[in-house]
Amino acid sequence: MRLFKVIFMCVICVICVICVGVLPVSQADIYRQIDQNGGVVFTDKPIGSNFKLVMKTPRRGGSAYRVFKENRLKFMPLVRRSSKEYKVDSALILAVIHAESAYNPLAKSRAGAVGLMQLMPQTAKRFGVVDREDAGQNIQGGTQYLRLLLELFNYDLRLALAAYNAGESAVARFNNTIPPYPETQQYVSRVITYYQEYLSGNMYY
Repeated sequence: MRLFKVIFMCVICVICVICVGVLPVSQADIYRQIDQNGGVVFTDKPIGSNFKLVMKTPRRGGSAYRVFKENRLKFMPLVRRSSKEYKVDSALILAVIHAESAYNPLAKSRAGAVGLMQLMPQTAKRFGVVDREDAGQNIQGGTQYLRLLLELFNYDLRLALAAYNAGESAVARFNNTIPPYPETQQYVSRVITYYQEYLSGNMYY
C-alpha cells in the first residue's frame, strides 16, 4: 500500500509539471494565456494582452491574509482527519479548499454551493452532510466526493477535478475529457497549481 501511494504521488507530480510548467512563486497571482499555436502559458508577470487571472492568494501583511492563514491552521486537523480516513492526499484537499473558498467556511456561490469545499445540496445529501456550513462535515463530504471521483476516473487527477467542478456527467459526456468550459479548464489548472505549491511546502509558512 505504501509503495502504491509513493508511485501515485510520483505520477501526480509529473502531471503537475506537465500541466503547469515551472513552479510559481508563492503568494503571486498567476495568469494564463493561450498562445498563437494553442499552447497554454502560465506566468506571474503578464506582459501584453489576453492574460486571464487564474490564481489569487491573499498577500502577506494584510487582514485578508491573516484570516486566510488563521483559518488554514484552524482547519488543518479536520483536513488531516479526512485525509487519513478516506485516503486522499491532504495537499489535494487543501488545494481544493483554497480554490473553492480560500478557507472561508461561510462562502456561498451564485449556483448554491456552500462552505469550505463548496458543496451543492445534492452532493451534501449524497455524502450525509447535514450542515454544509459546518467545517468538519463539509470537509468530510468534499473529501469523500474527491475519493469517489479519483476512483471513478482511474486516478486521473485532471478528470477528477473537472468532475468536481462541472459534474461527473459533464466529463462523461465529453468522452472522459475535460469539458470545454473555460471555468472548468481554469479550475483544473488553478487547483493543480495550488496542489503543486502545497506538495512543495510553499503554502505552509
